[in-house]
Amino acid sequence: MRMFLIGLLIFSLLEIGLLVWAGSHIGVWWVLFLIVFTAFLGLIFGRIQGFGTWNRVLRSMERQEVPTAEVIDGLCILIGAILLITPGFISDCIGLILLLPFTRNLLKRYIARLLHRFVQKGTIIYRRF
Repeated sequence: MRMFLIGLLIFSLLEIGLLVWAGSHIGVWWVLFLIVFTAFLGLIFGRIQGFGTWNRVLRSMERQEVPTAEVIDGLCILIGAILLITPGFISDCIGLILLLPFTRNLLKRYIARLLHRFVQKGTIIYRRF
């Protein structure tokens, strides 16, 4: 938990430093415009891709299949949209990587292994009814 908080503090300081640096080079109004624009993109792309993923989940469940790939897609889309809405250029880059389908597909295998490891350790409790 301590490492997470230290990482969060370092990440926040990097975000603030980058925003201040960009504001001094391109101007405060351009930085504010970029923050609002990326938040708008996060809302739009998150909504469009989220509904598309939800429809794929429903179709998969109608075929009585477990929608594991769709759940990972939904998780990536949710986190990506939240990161795009959050002010900051680093979080915007990470959010964009998670929202774009071709880059998200590259990360899906790694995320699935990570989630599997969390389930094995007991960090995430999974019960099948």
